[in-house]
Amino acid sequence: MSVGFDITDPTLAQGGEARIQWAAAEMPVLGRIQSRFAREKPLSGLRIGGCLHITTETANLARTL
Repeated sequence: MSVGFDITDPTLAQGGEARIQWAAAEMPVLGRIQSRFAREKPLSGLRIGGCLHITTETANLARTL
């Protein structure tokens, strides 16, 4: 299945990634959870859905899960 995207300004991607990295550095507990989940893979085989406003913080939550 192919999904198309309409990106208004792809030059903003680098700045967005920098903001996500900054937020990750400010969220040490989530970093610990991410390390543990990488080792244990407790959600392996599950499909997780979410409906939330995407911010730099929720981007890190999505990456963790």
